[in-house]
Amino acid sequence: MSQAAVDVSGFSHFTTQEELHDFFSFCGKIKSIELKGGEGKPETAVVTFEKHSAAHTALMLNGGHLGGSTLAVTSDVEHADHHDAEEHHPHIEQSDKPRAGIAAEYLAKGYKLSDHILQRAIEIDNKQGISKKFLSFISDLDKSAGQRALGPDQTVSGRVQSTLREAHTRAKSIDEQKGYLKKVQGYYARALSSPLGQSVLSFYTSTSKQVRDIHEEAVRIKQHKATPPASPPAPTPVTPPSAQPESSK
Repeated sequence: MSQAAVDVSGFSHFTTQEELHDFFSFCGKIKSIELKGGEGKPETAVVTFEKHSAAHTALMLNGGHLGGSTLAVTSDVEHADHHDAEEHHPHIEQSDKPRAGIAAEYLAKGYKLSDHILQRAIEIDNKQGISKKFLSFISDLDKSAGQRALGPDQTVSGRVQSTLREAHTRAKSIDEQKGYLKKVQGYYARALSSPLGQSVLSFYTSTSKQVRDIHEEAVRIKQHKATPPASPPAPTPVTPPSAQPESSK
């Protein structure tokens, strides 16, 4: 079976292997990065992923920008956009996410992707559909977030967001006490249990998107990462009995 690899060129000779790894890690797990070129030859690299679906995503990024340079991402191999059968896992793999969601993560990180690339991400989701594993993952979060915020047998998708505005504080308190919000799925769990839950759910479960939807999701991701964890309230100072003023006689 052919390797799940893509050829990358166009980047600056100042670009490090670590920078290439950070850039392409949004596509999925990377097995290796082989740098070539040097001595007057153009800088090129071969990025090999664990899955062909990740390589398929990397090809979507042809024309993206890294360090001020425009990347050319190509492959002589036609990488099948195959996803594993539906399974239940405590987290979802990067390569199983919708391409529009991955594109939003790139924008939130500060990378520059043209609207043409964003449209390409939407077209891939339309053509290939969204991973059943990811849909199952989101469905489970929809139910768990709804139950925490609204009560038994409730889902985010089944209730209007005005209800969630009042329930969000209670849900957050329960999450902090029982540890529902795991690091790997923190964004999705918090987003679904917020007043924006319906919009987030629609973005990740529907293939009917526009470029502006990706930009809006990028803003939500960026805001989530910029929000510091809530600090516990400061304890109320207690005046020792000996320091209390005597009552007037």
